[in-house]
Amino acid sequence: MTDIAKDFISRTRAFIEERGLLHHSAPVVVALSGGADSVALLAVLSALGYDCRAAHCNFHLRGEESMRDCRHCHEVCRRLDVDLYVRDFDVEARRREHPGESVEMACRELRYAWFADLLDRDAAQAVAVGHHREDRAETFMLNLMRGAGIAGLTSMRPRSGAVVRPLLPFSRSEIEQYLAAIGLDFITDSSNASDAHRRNRLRNRVYPLLEELFPGATDAVLRSVAHLESAAAIYDDAIADRRRRYFADARHIDLRELQQTEREAPTVLFELLRPLSFTFTQVCDMLAAPASGAVFHSTDDVAVAEINRGVLEVCDARRLKLAAGECFTVNPARDIAEPIAIQASNADVAFFRPENLGPAVAYLDAAAFDGSPLWELRHWRRGDRMVPFGARKSKLLSDIFAAAHFSPAQKREAWILTRNGEIVWLPGLRCSALFAVGPGTKRFVRLFTEYKP
Repeated sequence: MTDIAKDFISRTRAFIEERGLLHHSAPVVVALSGGADSVALLAVLSALGYDCRAAHCNFHLRGEESMRDCRHCHEVCRRLDVDLYVRDFDVEARRREHPGESVEMACRELRYAWFADLLDRDAAQAVAVGHHREDRAETFMLNLMRGAGIAGLTSMRPRSGAVVRPLLPFSRSEIEQYLAAIGLDFITDSSNASDAHRRNRLRNRVYPLLEELFPGATDAVLRSVAHLESAAAIYDDAIADRRRRYFADARHIDLRELQQTEREAPTVLFELLRPLSFTFTQVCDMLAAPASGAVFHSTDDVAVAEINRGVLEVCDARRLKLAAGECFTVNPARDIAEPIAIQASNADVAFFRPENLGPAVAYLDAAAFDGSPLWELRHWRRGDRMVPFGARKSKLLSDIFAAAHFSPAQKREAWILTRNGEIVWLPGLRCSALFAVGPGTKRFVRLFTEYKP
């Protein structure tokens, strides 16, 4: 083995151990494209004794060249005695399902979804990818031009979740020298020469010009990334402290308290909500919004944030859609188990004795059950009204909820008992005047619940 190969292996081992990237007690999925970076990664991890499982994605975007890449991956794995998994993808089908998604993003989503499946199937410890120092410098510049914060500028870290990058200390030149030293070939993607993609423009035009005008520019950028990583560790600790203070339950944030105590309230709020895909612009709008009523949807439409009395409440958008359609046909003449527990009993009116249980109990004239009416338990719908017990006029349920100081989530989650569409009872909150026990009542039905909305 040449000195070049020994040095490359030794430095890789040291970097993995220093950053705690891998161990030898579980397999490693290695993303293998057939290019220099991924071939070198597979070779060095195999040389270090890791149980590698190579994974090649064939997106069929470059005709015969895509098939050439696949054949080369088979040959590399044969020489290294490594198992190879190959997955063929239909990128256009993915884009039809996700309109507006770029080819590059579609490939990324397909690739990492498959890698996640492989992690589970093989009980693997991580997915290793071949990013190197120039990749890191390019990513820094791309995110800088997007206006990224400290997290974006340091996004290509040695470990990101289940993804590890053991080759970050190496340059592309060092990687190619290692491959030459061990006698392994690699293929070159012809699309890398095209300036159609922003990363290619940086790699092919911007960085060469920077190095010409400012020698050592790439090294300087990487030193800046290292400094930012050190600062990010302190920054992350500060955000974690504020998360415990303002967002401990991951559902509510008191915006008034946040604005009164934090000089940089927009930045703090953005960092609290950034994992949920809210933008900085949205965060600024939240802080400037009225005390109640404003609603914000995350960019991936997974989360919804609503402001109620100065408190921001974050909800699962999928749960909101599900709750809006939840409706259960029930029979209150006997006990109900779902979606909430309600005990039912039937008695002669002579035994009627009102109890001091508030809205936890409802008394209905048994005549309400004549004619096989449709009884349902459902959630609030815009425009819902009822005549509360003891009142003469109907009221909007939204007003009843507001008087009870319900949050938007409580209003949405509250259950409503209806008879042929008319609201008979808000279990645990308010009784209706509809079918109340009166002078003409012969028998009554008692409904009781421990449910509290």
